[in-house]
Amino acid sequence: MSGQAPYGYQLEPTVVDGIRTKKMVADPAAADHVRLMFEMYAEPGTSFGDITRYFEEQGIKIYGKSMFRTFLSQLLRNPVYAQADLELYEFFKNQGAAIVNDASDFAGINGCYLYQGRDVKEDKDRCLKDQILVIAPHEALISSDIWLKCRKKLMTNTTFQQGRKPKNTWLAGKIKCGHCGYALKATRVPSGAGYFRCTKRTENKGCPGCGKIHKDEFEQFVFMAMQEKFKDFQILHGKEEKVDPKLTAYQVELAQVEAEIEKLLDTLTGANATLLAYANKKIEELDTRRQTISKAIADLSVETISPQQIKKLSYYLDNWNSIDFDDKRKAADGLVSTIKATSDRVQIEWKI
Repeated sequence: MSGQAPYGYQLEPTVVDGIRTKKMVADPAAADHVRLMFEMYAEPGTSFGDITRYFEEQGIKIYGKSMFRTFLSQLLRNPVYAQADLELYEFFKNQGAAIVNDASDFAGINGCYLYQGRDVKEDKDRCLKDQILVIAPHEALISSDIWLKCRKKLMTNTTFQQGRKPKNTWLAGKIKCGHCGYALKATRVPSGAGYFRCTKRTENKGCPGCGKIHKDEFEQFVFMAMQEKFKDFQILHGKEEKVDPKLTAYQVELAQVEAEIEKLLDTLTGANATLLAYANKKIEELDTRRQTISKAIADLSVETISPQQIKKLSYYLDNWNSIDFDDKRKAADGLVSTIKATSDRVQIEWKI
């Protein structure tokens, strides 16, 4: 395989049938951290916050940084850590996942890879239907019993949902703490006043915080900055219609890469160990390429803003007081990449 190994593993050079590649093996210290995360979350009363606070108090860092809830959530969902036995096989089968290997291959030693098929539901973290499960060549770190306890707990967890719609501020997802870079969350005090708070400080006290930022005042400040930036953009680019050949080329390449991944997944049915290792290696390489292309497409799409998008943004900004919350979100999405803020300084990264 290529790229970076999941946390808890490291890559070591190896040779499979004369082909030089790399295999995943446990990174002793990080693997112990992974086991601790799973063991703690498997306890019924333990929350994400309990685990991140404990790691912060004990001085345990992940890639040299404080652990955050989103990282923990994704790690606990990943079957790369789970021992593939019959119990795991039945779980994924009952959830509607497409399982490449036979049940007899689930011997309780190796971990698994979970790939997204073309028909995967939007809520992929909760719904496993049509996702593709393949036994991986590496040894797992977590027993299926512990992994399944965590996975089932995550599926019923209503306090933390990936992809849920923000409702407290149209700047959600854009605004970050100017000190630590973590998200700022809009909250209200008993008096009714709204403020932005650093989520890292709230969770584990690992940041001094962003200071006092009044929500309504800050939103008005950003809106006025958006108006000014869009006005400048219209003067410079308003009459241009750009068609970027690079964007078209990337879109074609993305379709080709996705088709190659589909073909390789088809070959895994009934594959022997050697072919399985080779195919998984190629899929990992293609998946890395797919992510790179997708990012390039996103970046170029920002640069090639269409006349239709310009018209929509103009309408949103001209009718700000009468448009709804979702339209304000769309306006922010069209113009703002990120905002780093404290009570005494603001840095806005624009998409235009």
